[in-house]
Amino acid sequence: MDARANPKAVGKRPPGSRSAPKAVVLTARQARALWLHAQRLDTPAPFGGGPAATLEAIRHLGYVQIDTINVIERSHHHILFTRIPDYRRDDLARGQSADKSVFEYWTHALSYVPAEHYRFFIPAMRRFREAPPNWFGDVDPGEYRRLIRRIRDDGPLSIRDIDDDVLVEKNHPWASRKPSKAALQVGFYTGDLTISARTGMVKTYELTDRHFGWPPRPRAATAGHVAEYLLARALRSQGIVTLESVSRGEAALKPAIKQLVETGVRRKTLLPATIEGDDRTRYWVPRTLLDTNLPGDGNEPVHILSPFDPLVILRRRLQLFFGYEHRFEAYVPAEKRVLGYFALPVLVGDRIVAALDLKTDRQAGKLLVQKWTWTGDDSPQLKVKLEEALGRFERFQLDRPFADS
Repeated sequence: MDARANPKAVGKRPPGSRSAPKAVVLTARQARALWLHAQRLDTPAPFGGGPAATLEAIRHLGYVQIDTINVIERSHHHILFTRIPDYRRDDLARGQSADKSVFEYWTHALSYVPAEHYRFFIPAMRRFREAPPNWFGDVDPGEYRRLIRRIRDDGPLSIRDIDDDVLVEKNHPWASRKPSKAALQVGFYTGDLTISARTGMVKTYELTDRHFGWPPRPRAATAGHVAEYLLARALRSQGIVTLESVSRGEAALKPAIKQLVETGVRRKTLLPATIEGDDRTRYWVPRTLLDTNLPGDGNEPVHILSPFDPLVILRRRLQLFFGYEHRFEAYVPAEKRVLGYFALPVLVGDRIVAALDLKTDRQAGKLLVQKWTWTGDDSPQLKVKLEEALGRFERFQLDRPFADS
């Protein structure tokens, strides 16, 4: 059944039988309807408003990626604003520092994660302790012990609170010349320390147990539990999944995840799926999701997406489902850029209609459109919609109230 004929229909489910389920065949439009619904981008305010909405959004998505680029508002705030129309930056700060309902750790990148999921990250922390990467060797064990003692005695601190006697050369553009930065990172990756507050990209570190009011710490998840967690997270936030999209950042767990998927197929809670035009990729979709009534009222929300939005980071899927190839060109020489330094895809309903290279001039109080690239239709009516969205996006960038919108 084609979603164009019935917007609430996303695919034809095979009848139940004793044999293994046949693959559901989806059009690209049906597949993106599933994905948009899972990402909660098909409705204006899926998580409500206020501070509680921030936790609900992060809980549903599983994680929200943090990034350093600041030509517009940083990606973690941008991703949350996309799904929470009245989002305020203080809501995330409150969740991290006061409510302690979210924490920072590495997923496929540095991200905000619900604190209730901390146990699923303890195995990674143990791996960093038991099989440390080479750069851990740059940290003197005695210096590390003194750093931990200082935080225990004097309270949380940031890199700005530490005066290193000797500075080192940077080995990466984002690195620090202070050796103590590496020591703080060792504490972070091994779980001795957690980031208790963040001001821009300046992080404040605290003893993990003291920050959360432990002991006891949560019991570490087994490898099997982590695999179950990753699969559940992907099914919830992606709707339609591949083995690679589930195991992203945890390649070693791919065999365990594959076994879980096969079990779901045997139990008919998961259905195999294929997408027209993509014979190479195996997908799976929850059986119950095919019975879900997706929004079909003709409303077309407009979202200016971060290049680090969960919908955008799966680039191959984005191109297959939407027919749009996104290019992240911040590190591409200016003369070779096609979309611009920091292009943002614009989603209208279930179409990506444009890519906007934006920059916030905070001193002048303006949002600058560096480049506007249409991907198809450029009707006057569509441009009016985008300009209205840009006005609201500008108010968010400059932290202005939305009451006049």
